[in-house]
Amino acid sequence: MRWFLGIFVCVSCVYARHEQYDESALFTVKVKDVEQINYFNSLDYPLDIWMYATQERDGIVLVPKDYVQLFQDELNSKGIEFVIEVENIKESLELEDKLRADKARNRAMRSDNDLLVNFDDIYNLTEVNNYLKKIAEAYPDVVTLVNGGKSFEGRDMNYLKISNSKFENASKPIIFVESLLHAREWVTLPATLYAIEKLVVNVTDQDLIDDFDWIIMPVANPDGYEFSHDGGRFWRKNRRNGLLPGDVCLGVDLNRNFDVFYGLGSSNNVCTEIYHGTSAFSEPETQVIRDILHSDDRIEMFLDLHSFGNLILYGWGTGDLPENAFTLHVGGIQMATAINEVKEDWNINYRVGNSALVLYPASGTAMDYGLKAGVPLSYTYELPGLRNSGSTIIGFLVDPDFIKPSAVQTWEGIKEGAIFLRNIRRNMA
Repeated sequence: MRWFLGIFVCVSCVYARHEQYDESALFTVKVKDVEQINYFNSLDYPLDIWMYATQERDGIVLVPKDYVQLFQDELNSKGIEFVIEVENIKESLELEDKLRADKARNRAMRSDNDLLVNFDDIYNLTEVNNYLKKIAEAYPDVVTLVNGGKSFEGRDMNYLKISNSKFENASKPIIFVESLLHAREWVTLPATLYAIEKLVVNVTDQDLIDDFDWIIMPVANPDGYEFSHDGGRFWRKNRRNGLLPGDVCLGVDLNRNFDVFYGLGSSNNVCTEIYHGTSAFSEPETQVIRDILHSDDRIEMFLDLHSFGNLILYGWGTGDLPENAFTLHVGGIQMATAINEVKEDWNINYRVGNSALVLYPASGTAMDYGLKAGVPLSYTYELPGLRNSGSTIIGFLVDPDFIKPSAVQTWEGIKEGAIFLRNIRRNMA
């Protein structure tokens, strides 16, 4: 059955105003030793660090206009090399809007019969929820729409349960995939929507539905995601308010709010991007994900999709290794290899490793909680975020031409993860 999605047409899109980002500059920073790394990471004025700097990887940081000169002076004083990639990020945001509008205009001129899911735009929360509802209605023997609860602002936390045995076959493992725990990481949404399509609408690997049950949550942070469309494109956290007088700062980083090493690699400062909340599981969004992870002991793989960085990561976020670290690493290598084999030549290869050693220490993460909850294969994906050299559509920004390739490549990794899980189970039989 072919499924047509007229709901996804966006003829007259209303984009968020970007004045708050006017004259903010995007820097890449190259550090050469531990002293420079520690200095860069200790800067305490408002910076939005998109990628932490290591000796192996440049840092990427968005600097508000009032701090651009100070930031340059600070780096120069320490001999830290930097490049201003984008002098005014507002122009990049406007370009992202224009590219998306052009794609929407082209879609609107097609006949309705051609309106399948178009993986050339990022759809808003209403469109996603409508899609999940219609998929469940069209394929009732395979798909169940579940409302796991409400977000802080009262939005539905929707996800799909996909199974050709109605989740009643106790011998089938469950794979749980979620995206958009961080609101601004838009490129992760098409990956989960594409997974739904390949498991339900356009099935090319029947064994993946015969051998596994699936839970897919496309929008794990609905309030933040809605705000990233209508309020601030680079919003990361949820929209928890009442934390400071006048709500001068608000929001909790949901990926620091899980009850695993809580508070060790995060911040108690509400105004930071990694504020961990008032307590573990203080947020309704993380409570919903927690409850899913504990809902069935058949969940054997958990994939938390983020961007950006071309990485597949596993725990623990403290830098310590779990008992099954070797298995996690081998599985990560196989997933990364599957992606690397189909990605563009200009895009960097995926790297695999412990999250703290490859990226940075972090606590209270969904990935680590998956391990703690008994899910043996728990990973974070960091999807690509950099286009060809010279493009200002970089980082969290999305070029419509890159949406489908990114989704397809991620699906290759997810498929390989499922195969890896199946082989483990067969070897244990």
